[in-house]
Formats: sequence, C-alpha cells, structure tokens
Amino acid sequence: MFEGNIQGNLAVIGYGLAAIGPGIGLGILFGKTIESMARQPEMSGQLRATMFMGLAFIEVFGLLGLVTPFIFGV
Repeated sequence: MFEGNIQGNLAVIGYGLAAIGPGIGLGILFGKTIESMARQPEMSGQLRATMFMGLAFIEVFGLLGLVTPFIFGV
C-alpha cells in the first residue's frame, strides 16, 4: 500500500506556511508606506529608507523559515 514519509509531507506544508507570513508582511509594509507617503509627501525619503530596512528583515526571516529545516536535517 502507501509507504510514504509523513514527516516529508508535513515539511512541505511548513514551507508553504513559512512563505505566507513574509508575503502578508510585505503587503502590509508596502501598503502602509504608500499610505504614509500620500499623507506626508515631504517625508517620502525617510519613509522609503525605513521601508527598505523592513523589507530586508522580512526577507531574512522568510529565508530563515525556509532554510532552517535543511540545517536541522528534517
């Protein structure tokens, strides 16, 4: 019958969930930054710099969620 590895299947679901979080975070980050730039155009340079710092952190956490199972040998 079926002799699949259940841990492998759960790991695939975990990778998918790890990709959803940063996607939601990026959507909120860019949406709020654009909203703030529309409200105060004179602050757009500072907002853009802060947005790119947030983008870097979100991407790093997303990659950590993807790479961590490979490091620990799941």
